[in-house]
Amino acid sequence: MWFENVGTFIDFGFQHILPQGLDHVLFVVALYLNARNWSSLILQVTTFTVAHTITLGFAATGLVASPGEIIEPLIALSIVLLAIEAIVFRRANIWRLPVIFAFGLLHGLGFGSVMKVYLENADLSAGLIGITIGVEAGHVSVLLATGLVASVIQLALKSASKPHLYRAAFVIPVAAVIALVGLYWTLQRIGVLPE
Repeated sequence: MWFENVGTFIDFGFQHILPQGLDHVLFVVALYLNARNWSSLILQVTTFTVAHTITLGFAATGLVASPGEIIEPLIALSIVLLAIEAIVFRRANIWRLPVIFAFGLLHGLGFGSVMKVYLENADLSAGLIGITIGVEAGHVSVLLATGLVASVIQLALKSASKPHLYRAAFVIPVAAVIALVGLYWTLQRIGVLPE
């Protein structure tokens, strides 16, 4: 029974990323755009997932309130900031990991309000373990897909003898689109733009 619950929550966690979590997808793609290497990237994504699980657990059990009118605009703003970082800096800075942890706490609060109903009627440990595995699997899937696209673009640029254009051809345009979408969501969630 416990393992069946974990399996159910793995599915919930994965679906929270794919296909339902476009905010997570954009966040993880923005992480990819500016990562030093794969080990650094996996560390960042796992840090985000751990923080996400912490506040998800607190919000789902009612220990922490997660007012959507505050949390949701901040989640969108976190996407904007990460995308701008990818545009401005060629490589992630040393302060990135604590920032990613803080952003994970925010995203977990947002998801906690959604999952509260499900976790109230289930074994909390099974729920949190399952969701964490599912969310991490979703994040890794997004990273792999992004890495594949980036590799194809890098190969195309290399075969055209223009590998130096990778940032201009891929990183900056993708980050700019992510920043604009995040800004739109921020303005929408604070009521400046209609839903």
